Amino acid sequence: MESAALLKAIIENAIDGIITIDGRGHIETINPAACNLFQYSPEEVVGKNISVLMPPPDRDRHDAYIERYHATHQAHIIGIGREVKGLRKDGSVFPFRLGVSEVPFAGRKIYTGFIHDLSREKEAEEQLKEYAAHLEELVENRTQNLKSAIRELQLAKEEVSSSLEKEKELGQLKSRFVSMASHEFRTPLSAIQLSSSLIEKYAQPFDNANISKHVAKIKNSVGNLTNILNDFLSLEKLEAGKVEATNQYFDLVKMSEEVTEEMQLIAKQNQSIIYQHTGTLSMVNLDPNLVKNCVVNLIGNAIKYSGENTFIEFNTELTNDTCVITIRDNGIGIPETDQKHLFEAFFRAHNTGSIPGTGLGLNIVSRYTRLMNGEIAFKSNVNQGTLFKITIPLL
Repeated sequence: MESAALLKAIIENAIDGIITIDGRGHIETINPAACNLFQYSPEEVVGKNISVLMPPPDRDRHDAYIERYHATHQAHIIGIGREVKGLRKDGSVFPFRLGVSEVPFAGRKIYTGFIHDLSREKEAEEQLKEYAAHLEELVENRTQNLKSAIRELQLAKEEVSSSLEKEKELGQLKSRFVSMASHEFRTPLSAIQLSSSLIEKYAQPFDNANISKHVAKIKNSVGNLTNILNDFLSLEKLEAGKVEATNQYFDLVKMSEEVTEEMQLIAKQNQSIIYQHTGTLSMVNLDPNLVKNCVVNLIGNAIKYSGENTFIEFNTELTNDTCVITIRDNGIGIPETDQKHLFEAFFRAHNTGSIPGTGLGLNIVSRYTRLMNGEIAFKSNVNQGTLFKITIPLL
């Protein structure tokens, strides 16, 4: 009696619906969870055929389901190869997962159905799909708008190069664009990045490859847009005279090792960044932010324009009066005809193809170097790689 009472308590308090039927499909028992799902009281359904809880076409095919189960003894009477639907008292239909067991009892066989409501899971999955599609569309629109603005800016630069007045107009146009970009893109990009991370987190239980693919595309697009925006903001600050070298003592070797480790994380497959330091000194009195930005930009270019399975050499050298930084790759190199324009804003070599970039990175590095009273030089041959060398006097 105690075991029977325990079993009854378990069934009555189960989260999932539990219904038992006889060999003819008539309902014998229904627990409270199932009553809540189908919106019926036990008195309204006990003794009736289970088909009253099925929408068409399952309602009309119920007898065939019973016969198939008797013949195959498979664990599911309905829903094989498709979604199982239930019919509520108010006529609404909801999805659920159904498991059926055959139970010998008192000299006869009864069938127990275990019903797990999938309504919330299905709604959440649809919402995630819609949200991912919306974010992808939003990123695509932002990308196209930003690309259009950049193209207009480049065309404007070409048109105003003939006169000082037009040069001034270009500066005003860039200033307005950067102000607009800072306000119109930075905040939405942060929101999109956060939302894509949340989608990735909440979508994990569904193990949906399509959601993962689109979230990765969103994050990659946001990263590209953020890099473009940062280049424009850096250029605007330089042209407005808002960037100054603020020297302080720091460990150049330690910083270089940290940068090497960070950049290795974004390197291509089997690309290796090899760092070496020459000299017994490691402390230097320079602007650490400007130095780091120069190194990150140059190593980033080496990664971008070199192939997989390659080495990137990063060297620092300190003497009593000079700091020398060199970065060498064996990538696509720079055509000789393009080398004289290399440090100009918005210029990109003709062999870069579809490799993304704004044409601002080296211009920014050159200007940062000059702010520290340094010089930047390079050597390059097509398909043989490029070496950049920054030399900064230590006063």
